Amino acid sequence: QVQLVESGGGLVQPGGSLRLSCVASGNIPSSYELRWYREAPGKDRDLVASIASGGRTTYVDAVKGRFTIWRDYVKNSMTLQMDSLKVEDTAIYYCYLVAGWSRYWGRGTQVTVSS
Repeated sequence: QVQLVESGGGLVQPGGSLRLSCVASGNIPSSYELRWYREAPGKDRDLVASIASGGRTTYVDAVKGRFTIWRDYVKNSMTLQMDSLKVEDTAIYYCYLVAGWSRYWGRGTQVTVSS
């Protein structure tokens, strides 16, 4: 099993920044992809950004140019730097690890963007 723990959420004003972190522990695969999803109230859980085992990154259009994802292979961690935050970025953000047929979710961290 793999455990994922997110941190870094909070309340921020529009235009502000937050940095989310996700740390993996347990029986970590040798090769895996990491993703950030988010779920706003009353909406589906949607992909925000991903980083493959080789480091290739993808972003949904809504966050391109504002969010940056990276990972630390030694610490088995992932970070999401979120800049120029908007009210519509308000959601619970979840860390997700995928390795072959194995899938793991973190419990999420709340991000609230409000004035």
